[in-house]
Amino acid sequence: MTIPVVRFTVAGVDQAVNAPTLGAPGRTFTVIYDGNCNVCKKLVSVLGKWDRGNDLEVIASQAPGVQARFPWIPERAFTESVQVVRTSDGMTWQGAAAIEQLLDALPRGPWLTWVFSIPFVRVVAEKFYRWFARNRYHMGCGQHCRIRPHDVSYDP
Repeated sequence: MTIPVVRFTVAGVDQAVNAPTLGAPGRTFTVIYDGNCNVCKKLVSVLGKWDRGNDLEVIASQAPGVQARFPWIPERAFTESVQVVRTSDGMTWQGAAAIEQLLDALPRGPWLTWVFSIPFVRVVAEKFYRWFARNRYHMGCGQHCRIRPHDVSYDP
């Protein structure tokens, strides 16, 4: 069983109550990624090929209306890591936990997610993810490197 690591609230009110209207019809998850990152774009194209059941809605965090659609996710969180929102109830994961959810949702994914049940794997996966997030603009670098906020904190 996966434990969500992020549940966003605003002023103490759970914002997931309207979640059924947040996702695209027929999609299980919405994946929000950094559309300015070349590496992220390549990984999302692979994700699209693996999503044979068309269960994922994949959108860039810079797309118009994303912040309004997911108001419980702080704007800074979109810069720090991928966000995965379950459309049925608005449950939100980020970082390595989001990757685990995505793998589990894909065909043959459960064959890989068993590794997260090994003690300390989630901790190591999160540390690796944060390292990757900090350095992603240096991998497959392009013009977007100049627009990256320099004060972003990647600590969990």
